[in-house]
Amino acid sequence: MFKIRTYNQISHVGLGRFPLDRYRVGPDIEDPNALVLRSHKLHDEPIADSVIAVARAGAGVNNIPVEACSRRGIVVFNTPGANANAVKEIVTAALLLSSRRIVAGMNRVQELTDFQDAEALAKQLEKEKKAYGGSEIIGRTLGVVGLGAIGSLVANSALDLGMRVVGFDPGLSVEGAWRLSSRVERMDSLEALLNESDFVTLHVPAVESTHHLIDATTLTRFKPGATLLNFARATVVDAEAVVKALDEGLLGGHITDFPIPAMLGRDDCQLLPHLGASTAEAEENCSVMAAEQLKDFLENGNIVNSVNFPQTRMGRAGGSRITFANVNVPKVLGSVLSILADNDYNVIDMVNKSRNELAYNIIDIEGEPTAEVVAAIGRVEGVKQLRVLP
Repeated sequence: MFKIRTYNQISHVGLGRFPLDRYRVGPDIEDPNALVLRSHKLHDEPIADSVIAVARAGAGVNNIPVEACSRRGIVVFNTPGANANAVKEIVTAALLLSSRRIVAGMNRVQELTDFQDAEALAKQLEKEKKAYGGSEIIGRTLGVVGLGAIGSLVANSALDLGMRVVGFDPGLSVEGAWRLSSRVERMDSLEALLNESDFVTLHVPAVESTHHLIDATTLTRFKPGATLLNFARATVVDAEAVVKALDEGLLGGHITDFPIPAMLGRDDCQLLPHLGASTAEAEENCSVMAAEQLKDFLENGNIVNSVNFPQTRMGRAGGSRITFANVNVPKVLGSVLSILADNDYNVIDMVNKSRNELAYNIIDIEGEPTAEVVAAIGRVEGVKQLRVLP
């Protein structure tokens, strides 16, 4: 019986993927094997010794102490791409809102409460509508920083709207390249993209290398009058520097899901309350993806979409399955295989993968290892989170 503790409101669609005969799931589970969460912050609370995995129903993991989990051999999963369409749609809407002054016009209409006559109201609106004129986005250039699951969808959507799209992503994967339209122009640097773009949208993770990616220096590289969109993470942008750039006319506008007080009341800022992935569909997709990945790990030892462990998957070949993480140094795997050989266990299949300082192994053997053999493997220097799966 696996035990999973939940935080936040995780969609029942995802939690329903855990069979009741093999799983106990809920917010009050003691000694859990795994945690499932959305925005709950784990940094300031102890993680039980029983925990071997944490699944984040979302892409960002800045609310999880990933390095501490890695040291303990705890696998941290996320769900990249599960909320991609939701974010793509809100970015597309933001592009149109920023170019057409739609929000300002709607707000003005709601202010005209003194009008009781429809004809008089229509005349007043006709007289004022020039103040809310805008421009079309067709033919304008959108710069997409980060061309992963979300960025590639945004780029392709903008092309469909008739925009020219330029992109920058030094870490673009082969899989990401396949998702991307060939009409997206690749920029060699962030500065080159900023010089070209009428709109710049950010789709990078919140990691050390992207902290204040947009700062006082990069803001001077923007095309005059350009609009910055941030639906990625708050820390990717130096918000105070953005306000200063707006004051100095270096930036034409800012649309963000992460407002600060200095942005309130400004006509050149359109502020949202972190709505990027807040759709029922995105929450369901994230919960299902997190549950399926966690279930496959707990039952089969497979790792897909981990932010700290290597992707490792192997089909079941019969017999018992041994999985373990270890410090990525020589001789650990060899020592484990020697123990199995010395005790006459035949290896049916195996896979070994590494990622930075960590390695992860799946070994299928004939028969079931004795407690003594399992204990001997556990004593090999560098081995952590050893499991035997029937």
